[in-house]
Amino acid sequence: MCCPRSGLGQACTYLLGQWTPLTTHVRHSQTKLDTNAVENAIRPSKLGAKNWLFVGHPDAGDRAAVIYSLVVSCQRHGHDPHAYLRDVLTRLPAMTTADDLRPLLPAHWRTAASPS
Repeated sequence: MCCPRSGLGQACTYLLGQWTPLTTHVRHSQTKLDTNAVENAIRPSKLGAKNWLFVGHPDAGDRAAVIYSLVVSCQRHGHDPHAYLRDVLTRLPAMTTADDLRPLLPAHWRTAASPS
């Protein structure tokens, strides 16, 4: 028998606390216990995290996070991030504060040549 405070004891306690979701999965096997898709999706940001610890200026980290978020959002919506950034950065200088920026978000973005 293992000690409840040992690593094995803590793991067993955790497992017993998750018993209902685990047995539900067995009864309804449409769900997946595999987390590979999530792990593959976050791998690039995790690999870069060590490099981003020291970005030179506190604001630079925020800016890098915004750009990274835009790039990943483009990828998730099936857009080429380079084409998106080139198009949006070309359009932005001509816009005013009264313009609606929603069409420039990756979820709504269309190139100037593509139909709306």
